[in-house]
Amino acid sequence: MKNPHTLIEKELSSEKVFSGALLHVNRDQVLLPDNQTSVREWIKHPGACAVVPFFENGDIMLLRQYRYPVRQLFWEVPAGKIDAGENPDSTAERELHEETGVHAGKLHYIGHFYPGIGYSDEVIHIYTATELRLTNSNADIDEFVEPVRIPFREAIEMVHQGSINDGKTVICLLRAMHWLQNR
Repeated sequence: MKNPHTLIEKELSSEKVFSGALLHVNRDQVLLPDNQTSVREWIKHPGACAVVPFFENGDIMLLRQYRYPVRQLFWEVPAGKIDAGENPDSTAERELHEETGVHAGKLHYIGHFYPGIGYSDEVIHIYTATELRLTNSNADIDEFVEPVRIPFREAIEMVHQGSINDGKTVICLLRAMHWLQNR
């Protein structure tokens, strides 16, 4: 294997080409390992957290949510962006409660992943939640979700059948399955 340092690109300049409420798009000039230059366009993202909440009987809570960019309804785990100055544990707790009305007695950090490394710096932190208490949900004013309680085994089967096809949710459910088998 080559020396990994021979693969690193170096930023020569960076230009912000769009700044939105959530996303910021940059266009960078980079120096390639062979001393040529190229352009990299990428999205700056604040990061997010996703939670797989487990009830005592093995059920989990998923959400049904319409996603405008692809004009489809999706099955998803509760998730949301990290607010400025907020730590991921707090984000996970907040998003779980806002979207599902569930409070976790215990949150378990089980890893993270990068969903779009070719065009974004977004990182999603994954949690499982146990010792759950149901309360009222408090979704954001522009967020319409339907919480649905489902057996975990059924959710895993839905992944393999293709009816759960949101990448974040697929990864979170498979990581949660590994966590469950090894606790």
